[in-house]
Amino acid sequence: MAHALKLLFALLLCIFVQARSDLGKSDPCALSSIEVQQMNTGLMAGYDPVFEVEVKNGCGCSVARVYLYSRGFASSTPVDPSLFRRDGVGYLANEGQSIASGASVKFRYAWDRPFQMGPENRHVEC
Repeated sequence: MAHALKLLFALLLCIFVQARSDLGKSDPCALSSIEVQQMNTGLMAGYDPVFEVEVKNGCGCSVARVYLYSRGFASSTPVDPSLFRRDGVGYLANEGQSIASGASVKFRYAWDRPFQMGPENRHVEC
């Protein structure tokens, strides 16, 4: 009986250790692996500074259908819609096409201030 309990305990311990090591593996690339950085280019469009946004894929896999949030986004100059456009409640980057691992997509806009932007959703292609 004691031997059976030891075996059961060892089995349960192995299952617990395996379950702990699998935590976080269901999503190979967390949303935070999509980096959104902005910089003031130093250029002006009328009275508005021009900002460049870089959406970089820090995931080890390609990602597609990358959506960004940006509450109240506007631009006093046209933004290339193939790089960044409104789509439903979010903003679609790169027309939803794949962004390879380590690659980035850049676009520019002009406004009196930078808009807060960040990743909202994506589809991982491993």
